[in-house]
Amino acid sequence: DFGRWLKSGKPAFLGTFHIGNSDLAGFLLAAQDQRRVHIIRMRVGNSHDTEALMKRLGGLVHFVWANEPGELIFALKEAGAGPDAVALQCDRPDHTSRSEAFDFLGAKRTFPFTIYYLAFIFGRPVYLSLGAPSGRDASVVHASPEFAPIEGEPREQGLARAREHFQTFLWRVEAYLRANPYDWLNFRPL
Repeated sequence: DFGRWLKSGKPAFLGTFHIGNSDLAGFLLAAQDQRRVHIIRMRVGNSHDTEALMKRLGGLVHFVWANEPGELIFALKEAGAGPDAVALQCDRPDHTSRSEAFDFLGAKRTFPFTIYYLAFIFGRPVYLSLGAPSGRDASVVHASPEFAPIEGEPREQGLARAREHFQTFLWRVEAYLRANPYDWLNFRPL
């Protein structure tokens, strides 16, 4: 599904995690496939690296800073309504309007779930992914099947499908982390 989407040129919401090279998913897509990507991200002390990467990619990547709440809603609305991909982190619920508990590493853990609400609002598919380092200059992308809103589907039925989609990918993430624990870059308690 993810490979087909890459070739389609259609908009989508991309859910990434702080695992391996996943934090750079938007840059990797923009560089390899010449896709415009809006990346929702927290501006932190090491955010200067993003400016260099944006210059390198010549406008294919645009940042929407999540710690500027007054601007976030308008920027997200603009990004979601356009033809580009929008990448969101799906493992830190700090600045999300919707979160839910899922089974992960032996307990119920809270994860951001906003990406699915955005999918329903904008009628876009969701792909969850993680980028695993593979050699010096390569990454292997582990992606979920497509989650697509169904027009006319009752809200609770759509949300149930979304929960199942997210949980199924979290089980894949958990299996990956058990085999590659040093690839996990989420240094916050769950």
